[in-house]
Amino acid sequence: MEGVSTDTLVRPDTTTDETTADDTPKFFHYVKKNKIAESAVMGTHVVALCGEVFPVTRSAKPGSPVCPDCKKVYEQLRKGD
Repeated sequence: MEGVSTDTLVRPDTTTDETTADDTPKFFHYVKKNKIAESAVMGTHVVALCGEVFPVTRSAKPGSPVCPDCKKVYEQLRKGD
């Protein structure tokens, strides 16, 4: 993940296979900020830090559950600053 800047990472959306019965996402993932709008408008897929690939369909709210694998990668990237 060389060259990834932590200031371009935000919590985006989940894949549909990670939703619960009431359509609430199980986890939100970290992805590159500049890819979120493109995915939401064009329907293209984004790649999360954990490797999950999905289209952006929801925005995370403060306190939303974060994918533990994305969180680990994000924390490792921040330590490299």
